[in-house]
Amino acid sequence: MTLGVIGVGTIAAALVEGLGGGDILLSPRGATTAARLARRLPGVRVAASNQAVVDGSGTIILAVRPQVVEAVVRDLRFRPDQKVISLVAATGIDTLRGWIGLDLPVVRAVPLPFVAGRSGVTPVFPPDPEAETLFNRLGTAIPCQSQQEFDLIAVASALMGSYFGILETAQAWLATQGLPEVSARTYLAGLFANLGRVATDSQQDFAVLRGEYSTRGGLNEQLFRDFLAGGGVAALTLGLDGLLARVRGQ
Repeated sequence: MTLGVIGVGTIAAALVEGLGGGDILLSPRGATTAARLARRLPGVRVAASNQAVVDGSGTIILAVRPQVVEAVVRDLRFRPDQKVISLVAATGIDTLRGWIGLDLPVVRAVPLPFVAGRSGVTPVFPPDPEAETLFNRLGTAIPCQSQQEFDLIAVASALMGSYFGILETAQAWLATQGLPEVSARTYLAGLFANLGRVATDSQQDFAVLRGEYSTRGGLNEQLFRDFLAGGGVAALTLGLDGLLARVRGQ
């Protein structure tokens, strides 16, 4: 069955890259990226219009920006036998169905750029075998049993910028203390990459791992204690609360 993709931006392109080709029909939105994917990957084609994607596909991945999704969807005519997988942030299933005008199965997902390397971890709501099979090909699918679970993972995905912000702050501090920026970057990137592998491979709680990687009275223990005392944990929690309210439309 043909997979259609409407909106070929960064995430949709990463998804198609991870699939490595197949019977995939791309919209002309993001024409340069779509054309590049079609040239490189077998079976990938670019349709003449968004409607042509809908007409030629069984499952449609909707990957446009939230600011334009209503106009895009209202302009399309879907069939009763189709399914929509929405990657659009902060746009609920009932809202999408209302714009579509049909009671189609609509599944939401939040893939990240890592799906290009088939190492993504993608929440899917509601649980759907077809969508889970798709995202398991691109890493690991996490079927969410409720909107609450899905919203919480969507909030967690916003930690990416803060992750790099911590590295940026540490690199800048090391450089001001006299360590060359290249050396600081190389060390920090390697340190965090290895810690990520530990977290992925271990079944232990993060609190346990923090203890294992913090010698009593040592530097790691001191830094986390200062981070806590300086309001770092409170600030992170406040930020997460604000994101959850935004995701819920509050």
